[in-house]
Amino acid sequence: MGAVRKLKPAVENPNASTLAEVPTVLGVASSARGMQWRNRLAREQVNTAEQIVQHHGLPDLLGRVLAARAVTVDQVPVFLDPSLKALMPDPSSLTGMDSAASRLADAVQKREPVGIFGDYDVDGACSSALLARYLNQHGVRSRIYIPDRMAEGYGPNVKAMQTLVSEGAKLVVTVDCGTTSFEALASLRKLKTDCVVLDHHQADEQLPDVHAVVNPNRQDDISGQGHLCAAGVVFMTLVAVTRELRRRGHYQSNAEPNLIADLDLVALATVADVVPLIGLNRAYVTKGLQVMRERRNTGLAALLDEASLNQPPNVYHLGFILGPRINAGGRIGDSGLGAKLLSVAEPSDAARIAALLGKLNAERKTIETTMLEEAVAEADRMIDEAPNLPILIVGSDTWHKGVVGLVASRLVERFRRPACAIAWEKNASNGSIVGTASLRSVAGVDIGGAVRAAVAEGMLLKGGGHAMAAGLTINHDKLVDLRAHFVTTLSAATAAAHAAASLDIDGALTATGATNDLLSLIERAGPYGQGNPQPRFVFPAHRIKFAKVAGEKHVRCVLEAGDGARIEGIAFRAVGSALGDLLMNSGGMPVHVAGTLRRDTWGGRDRIELTIEDAADPRKSG
Repeated sequence: MGAVRKLKPAVENPNASTLAEVPTVLGVASSARGMQWRNRLAREQVNTAEQIVQHHGLPDLLGRVLAARAVTVDQVPVFLDPSLKALMPDPSSLTGMDSAASRLADAVQKREPVGIFGDYDVDGACSSALLARYLNQHGVRSRIYIPDRMAEGYGPNVKAMQTLVSEGAKLVVTVDCGTTSFEALASLRKLKTDCVVLDHHQADEQLPDVHAVVNPNRQDDISGQGHLCAAGVVFMTLVAVTRELRRRGHYQSNAEPNLIADLDLVALATVADVVPLIGLNRAYVTKGLQVMRERRNTGLAALLDEASLNQPPNVYHLGFILGPRINAGGRIGDSGLGAKLLSVAEPSDAARIAALLGKLNAERKTIETTMLEEAVAEADRMIDEAPNLPILIVGSDTWHKGVVGLVASRLVERFRRPACAIAWEKNASNGSIVGTASLRSVAGVDIGGAVRAAVAEGMLLKGGGHAMAAGLTINHDKLVDLRAHFVTTLSAATAAAHAAASLDIDGALTATGATNDLLSLIERAGPYGQGNPQPRFVFPAHRIKFAKVAGEKHVRCVLEAGDGARIEGIAFRAVGSALGDLLMNSGGMPVHVAGTLRRDTWGGRDRIELTIEDAADPRKSG
């Protein structure tokens, strides 16, 4: 394994209070993306890294990676080998769990039909399928209802609840939604039908009047499991239901379910919903990937085949290959396709649905490309006129409502400021122009709070969200007011976030040191994702020996170290950006490059590739 150069601690002065006092890596204060490069390992974590290395006999690099992610000496064994036994708390620690488990156990023993209402995203599809598969194993009939994204929107509605009850449901379970659905769930009470809510979204103090609400983010829950996605909550609920049925003696004459066999669904939802890979989520993903590699789920196996994924799936595949395909149904097709795929048993049905989702995903990409080109052009004009604009608000009456969230995310990546993408359409009933928007933000700018404030001031028809993502519906004649509101509300926070923008670096490498042994070493601290970032390395003063545009949007290149060693790299969606321009036009001069390493096995190859996230001209650095 090649040597990895240590970087100086991120904070030379423990009392430093401003960014100016934090030294940069390789002197890069403003990279191609306008970022400072800083050491991820803070000064106060250096001793911890050394203690980890000495106490557990680990390589120095692994000790520094762990310490930089706030892993203590005592936590190392569980962090490196996350297990359900070590990380799953008693399900009863979640408020409302015992009541929910008891009601579901009743449904199992009485063979009551259950209506499952889920969200139209990956988490909702996985959660719905997870519960349906469990009930099916117990001989209980269930019906999954996923709302149409365009016609019904997010969350339960009265008509859907009435439909489930009319079809025979004696119990309705909402998954990945329901916490704020007061009117819809109240209708079930009038229909004398019990309801259990299994959710993870932020909750107000008031909750729906239902049999049970299990949500680690409800205000009176002290379980500490607020990082779980909905599928993670559903899995814990099924553990509790199984325990309750066991206590009642149900399994004396009935087969007990193998819950572990469905952890592949929990892993997929956890990664795709971008919840932090900390605590129990690390066990979910680690063990779920092991299950997925066994291809137990007929639908997932079909989707892996549709994507031509002929290698053991990893976190990247969950987030960027499988997740988008399942989401495609909810964005531009049949919202229920994902849940159908994940709960289907017949291979031919699975292959048919997987092929349709693949086709829809390709269509989604085409739609997104066209919308993004228009959005970027509009955003460029706005920034030319107002360089310090705190948020980009773009829209069109030709845009697809199901794709505006992706466009907003891409704008944030490109322009490093909050973005709002709006799909406008005429209201058929009164002729007014109404916009459906998705908003995305950057760290330190609470876009959800700004949207809720706009709702309170009467600017929006509806709206809500979290710090990093939100949604809203607005009449066109209120757009000027909304722009002014966001400028007032977000300017200071966006300016501060822009000034503080940095890229955290774990170490310095050369092409010679980027080996399979090195990658195997850092993989021991995985799975990586939100909350546990992939180790990022700088490659100082490497020459770009070859660069070309790949797939219209990406830049593929070859980096060469001073000793002649080479490594291939790719910068995704970099064409037309400052990063892409630097890689394409370096003129053979040395360039500092930063990114993450991954194994590239496409087309039967087996090599290490650098995913390039940023670059800097050494002549403009310290």
